[in-house]
Amino acid sequence: MTITSSEPDTTPLAGVTLLVTAEEAGQRLDKALALLATDISRARLQQVVKDGGVSLNGAVFTDGSRKVVEGDELALIMPAAKPADPVGQDIPLTVVYEDEHLIVIDKPAGLVVHPAGGHEDGTLVNALIAHCGDSLSGIGGVRRPGIVHRLDKDTSGLLVVAKNDRAHQKLAKQFADHGRTGPLQRAYLAIVWSFPRRPHGTITTQIERSNKNREKMMVVGEDRGREAITHFTVIERYPPLLKGGEETEALASLIECRLETGRTHQIRVHMSHLGHPLLGDQLYGSGFATKASRLPEAARDALTALGRQALHAAVLGFEHPVTGEEMLFESEPPVEFANLQVALARL
Repeated sequence: MTITSSEPDTTPLAGVTLLVTAEEAGQRLDKALALLATDISRARLQQVVKDGGVSLNGAVFTDGSRKVVEGDELALIMPAAKPADPVGQDIPLTVVYEDEHLIVIDKPAGLVVHPAGGHEDGTLVNALIAHCGDSLSGIGGVRRPGIVHRLDKDTSGLLVVAKNDRAHQKLAKQFADHGRTGPLQRAYLAIVWSFPRRPHGTITTQIERSNKNREKMMVVGEDRGREAITHFTVIERYPPLLKGGEETEALASLIECRLETGRTHQIRVHMSHLGHPLLGDQLYGSGFATKASRLPEAARDALTALGRQALHAAVLGFEHPVTGEEMLFESEPPVEFANLQVALARL
């Protein structure tokens, strides 16, 4: 069907039906679709609208700026999935769990999650396309894995990926909810400089991308950015609080961070904002580089061998998007991270 006008066509469309709620009421048609179909990008939905793939209350509209009201029914027809782009590559993966709907990976440090500028291939997505093969369905219109959350290139640990549209949409909703009403859990181990004043606490700020360095995120005022919430608990202090009966200065500490939101670089930004950037973090902890000289030789060598920020995604829990089973996975830190822990514990 070819539509050349923004006036409604009388031919109703079959497909996925979405009901506009009070939350989406008053929004543009394309924005309301993006809020309802969270597994599909707004840019792609705008193109589908233009191509006549969306009907409003049974009539086709190609004008995405039309406002919707509560109770409107949107029918969505997505084009057939295109072949995978990027291509699959034979990259070794540590698979923690896999079924027909999803796969849980223990990602090594140094592996980029998806292709982007400067990393066109050699990514986790390339590896998953090769590993999963024909089991992938047309997520977002392209035959590829469904990335519902990310880890920085130099962060190791657990990551779940959807293998079909149904799993992608339901997992995306869980991550968008951040575990506030469901079983989603994300816990990270971080080794930070010094020792927080409190053994546990919650960091709540607004975060946005820095205007001075587009690679960095920054904490901003309440009227800007996006809310970011991190809960932290100190697990170990290096050296211990008491040594020979006297209090010692803490050079570093091991902290567990649990995310209530999932912003870019959230833990790295929050710990730096608290005054305790991660060891090895060149982006947010560059001002603490000289502090490494105060570490004993074994700890300095271990930090050099780590060669990245000391951050590991250790716990991942969620509800299976199809069976409803509550799933929980744990990952031991990689050997370089563990060696740094051991070296610091000897302080």
